[in-house]
Parts: sequence; structure tokens; C-alpha cells
Amino acid sequence: MRSLDLPGAGAIPVLGLGTWHMGESAGRRAAEVAAVRAAIDMGWRLIDTAEMYGEGGAEEVVGQAVAEALRAGDVKREELFVVSKVYPHNASRRGTPAACARSLARLGLDHIDLYLLHWRGEHPLAETCEAMHALQAAGRIRRWGVSNFDVDDMEELDSVDGDCAANQVYYSVRERGPDFSLLPWQRERGMPLMAYSPIDQGALAADAALGRIAQRIGVTTAQLALAWVLAQPGVVAIPKAVREDHLRENLAAADLLLSAETLAEIDRLCPPPRRKKPLAMI
Repeated sequence: MRSLDLPGAGAIPVLGLGTWHMGESAGRRAAEVAAVRAAIDMGWRLIDTAEMYGEGGAEEVVGQAVAEALRAGDVKREELFVVSKVYPHNASRRGTPAACARSLARLGLDHIDLYLLHWRGEHPLAETCEAMHALQAAGRIRRWGVSNFDVDDMEELDSVDGDCAANQVYYSVRERGPDFSLLPWQRERGMPLMAYSPIDQGALAADAALGRIAQRIGVTTAQLALAWVLAQPGVVAIPKAVREDHLRENLAAADLLLSAETLAEIDRLCPPPRRKKPLAMI
């Protein structure tokens, strides 16, 4: 799989597994653990989660699946890149390390590879940054970043602390708000943009116009939508999937190379924004 450079952390895969809505139901727990376990067996190496997802339930799902894979010898810890996020209300100087400790316990890990502030809250950015650096110094996280930050937020953060490694936002072929100014800003600084909901929570799989293009080039509509995101320089996509066929379909999309003609056709169908608008959040 292709990779890109995450400042201070080396190469990371351009495709990762999202876990939003996992861990919300005890009845689905076994199936979700099996899905993450199957993903690891298939070769997925980046896993994204958060303390918000299922109020820690998703981290527990990931933790159980990773533990099983490590025990079986199917993967080494250093081969996995685990991302989690701290709630804004927990992101104080003291609250951040406490939240991280709880996340590590649920994940069953001794460190998180990338720890993100989930969105801006009431705590000053300087406090959160100070806590992130302390966690790095203690070896509890490798790198830190943010999520749902637009350009004005990123500029303010940069004036406080220029060590942010990544920003995770909603980005898809039908939701191209970051194209206007945020993605160019991050590219200039070599900072990856992590795209959550890159298939619009599965809705793009039923997009008729995209479907006609996908049929012509011999891929599924979901694969086309995901391949478009992955074709954007400096972008990592983290779609969520539970069914094994969807996991395999999404993984195969990472190997698709869209032609210049196909990309131009998609631009005509889903044009980039001509003016600034607020980032979408779901």
C-alpha cells in the first residue's frame, strides 16, 4: 500500500480503518471485534478510533482485536499505527493525560501512535499542547494532532505550537470544502489531512452519476469515491467498514490509479468549491 510521511513518525498508510459507531452495542461487539481482526489479517495497518466512539467502546473493540492479532503472531505492534482522540472537555493540562491513560487501558497498549484533539472546546490550545508534549516525553504517545480544525483554527494553533502532525476532517468527493483553503494550507506544511467519512458513510455507494463512471472503468461506486480521495496528494482516508466484503473492497481501492481523464470527469461532476464555506462535521 502507498504511504505518506507523517512528520516525526515516518511513513503511514494512505488508507486506514475507521471505527465510528463501533462499541455502541454489546450485541454487536463480537462482530465488530471480528471485523477489526479480519481487517488486520487482510493487511490494514492504520486504525482510527476515539474515546467518544461508544464512550470508549470502540477503543475496547480495537484493543481486543489487536490483542488477539498480537497473540497469534499475525502482526507486530510496530507494524500497526493506532490513532485515538481526546474529548474537548477532557483536553485540559491535567485532563488530557488522564483521558489518554483511560484510552490506553481500553486499547491495551503502552502508547498511541497519533493522539488528536477531537474538536475545539473550552480549554486553551496552549494547555492542550502542553499536555500533548508531556505525553510525548513520557512515551505515551508518539505524535499529536487535531481534528475538525479549519484554516483559522490551524493558524491560531500554529502561532501557539507548530508541532501539530495532522488534522482530521470530513472530506469526500461530494464534500470538498477542505479543497478551498485548508488542504492547500496543510500541503504547504507537509501536514497530512486525514479524511473521515470519505464515502459519506456509505451514501456515495448509491450515487448514480458516480456509478456510471465506476461501471465504465470496472470498479464499484464506493471504490471510485474512495480512490478519488486517495488520489489527492497529502490525504489519508479512514473509511469505516464491518462486513468482510466491504473491507476487501475498500482495501482494493488503495491500488486503483484513476486516469487524468477520469479525475477531470469527476471534477466536472463534483466541482471544487469556488468560495470558502464552513467545514462539514458529522
